[in-house]
Amino acid sequence: MKLGRVIGTLVPCVVYEGLNGVPMLWVQPLTRDREPGGRPIVCADGTRMAGPGELIYYESSREAALALDPWFVPVDDAIIGIVDGVHVVEES
Repeated sequence: MKLGRVIGTLVPCVVYEGLNGVPMLWVQPLTRDREPGGRPIVCADGTRMAGPGELIYYESSREAALALDPWFVPVDDAIIGIVDGVHVVEES
């Protein structure tokens, strides 16, 4: 799983049949230290509850396609859950 922050919403002009009602969100991937890590991506919101500013975790590739109902819809990234808190243990 990967960590990200929702930075916006998208409104598609054409929706694939299996993605009706699934929000598309603009997500900034984050590093372990919760710093921006790469370019923003579009995620299908499997929770249907995430919004701008929220810390989320997401999956990519095949796992993303399995996270939505129905399975195997054409998505590259999907939000799996909303993060309530993060505790990082420093390596010694």
